[in-house]
Amino acid sequence: MMTSRLLLLHSTLLPLHPRRPLLLRRPVSLPSLPNLLRPPPTPRRPCCSCCLAPPLSAGDAAATLVVLAGAYSLVFTFDNLTQRNLIHQSLSRKLVHILSGLLFMASWPIFSDASSARYFASFVPFVNCLRLLIHGLSLATDDGLVKSVTREGNPAELLRGPLYYVLILIFCAIVFWRDSPTGVISVAMMCGGDGIADIVGRRFGSWKLPHNPRKSWAGSISMFLCGFLISIGMLRYFSGMGYFELDWSVSLGRVALISLFATLVESLPTNELVDDNISVPAVSILLSLLTWSS
Repeated sequence: MMTSRLLLLHSTLLPLHPRRPLLLRRPVSLPSLPNLLRPPPTPRRPCCSCCLAPPLSAGDAAATLVVLAGAYSLVFTFDNLTQRNLIHQSLSRKLVHILSGLLFMASWPIFSDASSARYFASFVPFVNCLRLLIHGLSLATDDGLVKSVTREGNPAELLRGPLYYVLILIFCAIVFWRDSPTGVISVAMMCGGDGIADIVGRRFGSWKLPHNPRKSWAGSISMFLCGFLISIGMLRYFSGMGYFELDWSVSLGRVALISLFATLVESLPTNELVDDNISVPAVSILLSLLTWSS
C-alpha cells in the first residue's frame, strides 16, 4: 500500500514534457583589439575611366562591320560592272538604289534588342553619307562611285538624290527602327517602288502621263504594284519575326492607299523642286502615321 502511494506521488511529480538534451554551443569569439582598431577596407578604384563605362555590344559592333562590308561589296560590284561597260550607268545606279536600301533594312534583325542597336545599324548609311559628302565636295575623287550613282557623271549630283537617300535611311533606322510599319513602308516605297518605276519607265515608257511628259504610265503602274508588293513582303518579314503585329485584313488596304499616294506624288512634275528621295518617303511616312494611328 505504501509502495503504490509512493509510485503515484512519483508519477505526479514527473514533468509533462520529456527533458530535452543539452545542446553544446560553440563559444562566441570576440574580436581582438587589433581587429577593432583596424580601418575598414577601402573599395577598389577602377584603373581608368573606361572601366566606369558600360561595355559596348560586341554583337552589334560585329553586325555593323558585316553590313558595312556588304554595302561596300554591293557598290564595288556595280562600280566594276559599270567601268567594264557590262552594265549601263543608269541601270547600275537604279540597281544600287533598289538593293542597298532593301538589303540594309533586311539586315536589321541581326542586331540585338538593345536600345543602342539602331545607332549601330545607322552607322552604315552614315559612313556612306560621309563618303558622298567627301566626293560630292570634290575633296577626293572616285570615278567609279560617281558613275554608279549619278545620272550625268557630275560629282555635285552626289549631294542631291544619293545624299537624301542615305539621310532617309538614317532617319528611318533611328526614329522608327524595326518596331513600326512606318519606317518599313517608307524605305520600301523609296527603294523598291521608285527604283523599279525608273527602270520600267525607261524601257517601256512610250505612253507618257498627261500632267508630266517626263513620266510614263508604265513607270507609275510599276511603282504602285512593286511598291505595294515589296512593302507587304517586308511587313511580313518583320511581323513574322515578332517585331509588330498586323491585322492583314486592314493592313492590305492601308498599304495600297500609301502606295497610291506615293505614286501620285512621284508622278508630279516637281522633281526639280523636291527630289523623289524626299517626297516619296515623306508622304509614305505621313500617311502611315495617319492610317496606323487611327
